[in-house]
Amino acid sequence: MLDRDGFRPNVGIILLNQRNQVFWGKRIRTHSWQFPQGGIDRGESPEQAMFRELHEEVGLHPEHVRIVARTRDWLRYEVPDRFIRRDARGHYKGQKQIWYLLQLVGHDWDLNLRATDHPEFDAWRWHDYWVPLDVVVEFKRGVYEMALTELARYLPRQDFRNRFLRSNVRAREFERYPTVAGQDPHFELPPGASFDPDPNATSASDPPPVIDPPHAPR
Repeated sequence: MLDRDGFRPNVGIILLNQRNQVFWGKRIRTHSWQFPQGGIDRGESPEQAMFRELHEEVGLHPEHVRIVARTRDWLRYEVPDRFIRRDARGHYKGQKQIWYLLQLVGHDWDLNLRATDHPEFDAWRWHDYWVPLDVVVEFKRGVYEMALTELARYLPRQDFRNRFLRSNVRAREFERYPTVAGQDPHFELPPGASFDPDPNATSASDPPPVIDPPHAPR
């Protein structure tokens, strides 16, 4: 489903934990990291698509999250021709996205990268809100920056000082998460999360997948 300008309607998801860190997923069989995202099906509202993608990509249900905010308008990015199948070139241009800021009200163990038979990620971690855009595929970086900037004003306020005073315990520094053996030295997982390798993976040098052709399910 494309609009008249050749953009496919899509949703993006920035998922926060209680520390305002964001879910950061490693795209399956690549070294690219990104937020959950996916296309809006015909007849779906952006919010309905968001909840469907949330479950398909990270295994969460509506009761696991709270909607904090969303972008006011569509944010667009164009996909380079080399990532588009030949039969889609000329009429498919890219994505237009509504981005949602969600807060996790469930637990880390509610996350499940294998909720469907077609996983998008093979690993994940919590990361500071301002994620490193150099690990995002280049043509998406502008949209990420726009979405993060627009939604930053809605980040839930944190009052760690008062909370720790009330509970009469001292704040502890956040510990770095252990690096998973055999992975990139910058790849880290939070406690309780697991690495879900793709059983069909072959090599990190595999060519990149075709990105969101107009007739594809993603």
